[in-house]
Amino acid sequence: MPLYLEIVTSDRTVFEGQVDMVTVPGGGGDMGILPHHAPVLSTLKAGELRVKRGGQTMEFAIGGGFVDIHNNRVIILADSAERADEIDLARAEAARMRAQEMLKNPPPNKEELLRLENSMRKSIVRLRVAKRRGANGQREQE
Repeated sequence: MPLYLEIVTSDRTVFEGQVDMVTVPGGGGDMGILPHHAPVLSTLKAGELRVKRGGQTMEFAIGGGFVDIHNNRVIILADSAERADEIDLARAEAARMRAQEMLKNPPPNKEELLRLENSMRKSIVRLRVAKRRGANGQREQE
């Protein structure tokens, strides 16, 4: 029996369907999810989410959130999520460079510093996911 996966952000459903395996960037490290996984509710950090279906791997860049695993259903409530083929490399690189430049003179406000660091992490994840993918979203030959 496959897993049912749903990846949702506040403004859209990014993915919905049957899959064979999901790997999420859990707060305590990567977590692999197969059918009949024990129920779990966990936080997610910004990172790469990998989905295996029918011998193919799909990748998504997510910006943190939560995962709920129960009865062969995996629901991801993400702060942000993009399929690899949706990521604009130039835009992601520009965001990384802006955050890097701003971190050279860190703001005195701790909240603003944390926001900048999170922006940098998200940009790096987006770049890593996009660079490993071809235009069709499938893994390029390495």
